[in-house]
Amino acid sequence: MNEPTSRALLERLIGFATVSRDSNLELIEFIREYLAGFGVDSELFHNAEGTKANLFATIGPKDRGGVVLSGHTDVVPVDGQAWTVAPFQLSERDGRLYGRGTADMKGFIACVLAAVPSLVQRPLQVPVHLAFSYDEEVGCLGVRSMLAELEKRPHKPTLCLIGEPTELKPVLGHKGKLAMRCEVHGAACHSAYAPYGVNAIEYAARLIGHLGDIGARLAQPEHHDARFDPPFSTVQTGVIKGGRALNIVPAECEFDFEVRALPGFDAQRVADELQRYAAEQLLPKMQTVSAASDIRLQPLSAYPGLATPPDSEAARLLARLCGSNDFGTVAFGTEGGLFEGAGIPTVVCGPGSMDQGHKPDEFVSLEQLRGCDALLQRLADYLCEPG
Repeated sequence: MNEPTSRALLERLIGFATVSRDSNLELIEFIREYLAGFGVDSELFHNAEGTKANLFATIGPKDRGGVVLSGHTDVVPVDGQAWTVAPFQLSERDGRLYGRGTADMKGFIACVLAAVPSLVQRPLQVPVHLAFSYDEEVGCLGVRSMLAELEKRPHKPTLCLIGEPTELKPVLGHKGKLAMRCEVHGAACHSAYAPYGVNAIEYAARLIGHLGDIGARLAQPEHHDARFDPPFSTVQTGVIKGGRALNIVPAECEFDFEVRALPGFDAQRVADELQRYAAEQLLPKMQTVSAASDIRLQPLSAYPGLATPPDSEAARLLARLCGSNDFGTVAFGTEGGLFEGAGIPTVVCGPGSMDQGHKPDEFVSLEQLRGCDALLQRLADYLCEPG
């Protein structure tokens, strides 16, 4: 079988429009068949509907832990973005490869697949595991079923490298995230009699204002961690809807908010405080007018932060692979905290920059792909060393 380059493989991967709302099965089947061509078996972990799947494969000895190379197969939508190139067809210009997912993060997956022919021929003393997941972009959802299975196995991986775009710089940490929806149920009436209704939008505004107060407290210097940018946990409201007409007091309003939490800070504390504020300060007034009034919070998604110690074995290996122990953090989230929670120490390093991710004309440079190819070669050399 021919051994395609990371660029050629990236071209194939970009051709699969694996937006999170859609299936990733065609891409997964491509990878499964590609690995099978080199004698590598794959396991698939499907979602409940059978429309998406994680893929897990092992190269090397199966009686010991090993290193996981983790990446997500889904990408964010291109709707409403002003692309100058076809987003799901690879384009090259001035040493850059354009297409949705080139940076976030099919570039890394392409490099991993390009390394497979060499890996299967090397005398690996420690195995390499490939873990490609779905629905990372909507809350790191897919990887959870795969991790649940790995935790049951007698030889759990001993380290995970997540190839999110860091410009191949070594990263040991990121914030966690909690996304919530708040539903405010009031009572409608004609706007000429506004005091006889319960204005759900106005009460939602008070709740949003309280979230702003919580965010301001979290931004105080005593809560800072200088390793992160911004150096504090943040709270923001991103979506709101409510009301039907200006002359109707709105009975319904809902808004979505998120907490980006420093490692060690429990984001649920923000939601709990908002619920107490609602119960103690707002609901009594609302229910005086209409007993059916209510304020409800429901979780949308959540994942933990990551803070791998710089003196850990995982950090030392990452420094060796990158040629640098100038460890950093990233503002975006990954499945790293979930791997860490499963007892698998985790680091982050991959080609490209998130400055290009989620934008029109997303790209990764050929130089970054070559750098990732070289990093994976160094990893293979390490895994071939006698124990």
